[in-house]
Amino acid sequence: MVDDDHSPPLRSEGETDLGIMLATLTVSRRHGVRHVVNLTAQKWSDCLDIGDAPSGVDAVITEPGEGTVTIVCTGDELEARGWRSGFSAVWLTLDVHSSLVAVGLTAAVSTALARAGIPANMIAGFHHDHILVPVDRADEAVRCLQHLAQESPARASRPGRGG
Repeated sequence: MVDDDHSPPLRSEGETDLGIMLATLTVSRRHGVRHVVNLTAQKWSDCLDIGDAPSGVDAVITEPGEGTVTIVCTGDELEARGWRSGFSAVWLTLDVHSSLVAVGLTAAVSTALARAGIPANMIAGFHHDHILVPVDRADEAVRCLQHLAQESPARASRPGRGG
């Protein structure tokens, strides 16, 4: 795929070694609460057609088979549009530049959160993966992921870390 400006094709660079990804994993938290909203494709299209693209939208997932669009947005955007939230969450970012062809990071993270009973809605980004977790479990989710990184066998074998 080549962009219209004739730039070179995008490649998924980034880490592919699961041990390294887990050993270097840190988590950041976006400010504020995010809301997951389900709209009809037509309602979303109407927002775009009138040149009124929402500025407080963090993610858009189209579901052509369902005829819907899933939006992740800020509370301000939710209120301004009169949309209804289906889920209120904190947006966490895995601050490791994982490759889109890396195997196991999503499984390791979601398994750790599942063992702690924390719901996790994963979003793959080009450079980082993201997780939406319930607002009241966000601090616990961050601690859980920090523990996952600390317990990584690759971390223990890194110089200056013992092992």
